[in-house]
Amino acid sequence: QVQLVESGGGLVQAGGSLRLSCAASGRTFSMGWFRQAPGKEREFVAAVSWSGTGTYYADSVKGRFTISRDNAKNTVYLQMNSLKAEDTAVYYCAAGPPGAESRRLAGVNYWGKGTLVTVSS
Repeated sequence: QVQLVESGGGLVQAGGSLRLSCAASGRTFSMGWFRQAPGKEREFVAAVSWSGTGTYYADSVKGRFTISRDNAKNTVYLQMNSLKAEDTAVYYCAAGPPGAESRRLAGVNYWGKGTLVTVSS
């Protein structure tokens, strides 16, 4: 059983930046981020391969968000720039099987509890 713990959420003005972190208690393969805005379904945001060389993004965040990982620290990051009000959501870290990063992290094995990001306009 792997536990995922997110951090870095908070309140930021539109146009600002935040960096989310997700620390895993054990080894993981593909990892990524999802988000859920109030009244909406959870949606895929970004994913990264175990090596860190394969990264995938939802169209809505492409060019603004960057996902990366540090396997020595069992941690994945989400750098969020040029934030918009519509980015407001609870952001969830997720870990999936090998190769899932290219399939929007299908088949998630583990979820974090989430961290709230609020972007004020």
